[in-house]
Amino acid sequence: MYKLKLNLLLLLLLVTNIYASVEDGKNVYLIHCASCHSNTMSGSFGKDFNLVSYERTKDEIKAYVIQPDKLYKSFGYSSNAMPSLPLTGQEIEDIADYIDSLQPFKKSMIKVNKK
Repeated sequence: MYKLKLNLLLLLLLVTNIYASVEDGKNVYLIHCASCHSNTMSGSFGKDFNLVSYERTKDEIKAYVIQPDKLYKSFGYSSNAMPSLPLTGQEIEDIADYIDSLQPFKKSMIKVNKK
């Protein structure tokens, strides 16, 4: 019984930590990103974060946030309008978690049938 309670407590802490990270990421979005990026497919200057979530991995999102001026061509953009943001390492993790949480299905999940 003790082991079950301990496992439930650990699971609760893990879920709470993940949720808090997404919520913290939403706050980072509202402060630093919402002026250029929508998350409701309503149109904006920058790419909608639902599309980013669908097309990019969390590691790609973090890399682009850190160095948009160096990665824009490899991400398929002809120019870069995204500024380097004064974010801490934790804020970058949080915004990547938030963006990643917007779409449960990812482009990388699509199976291609080879004939």
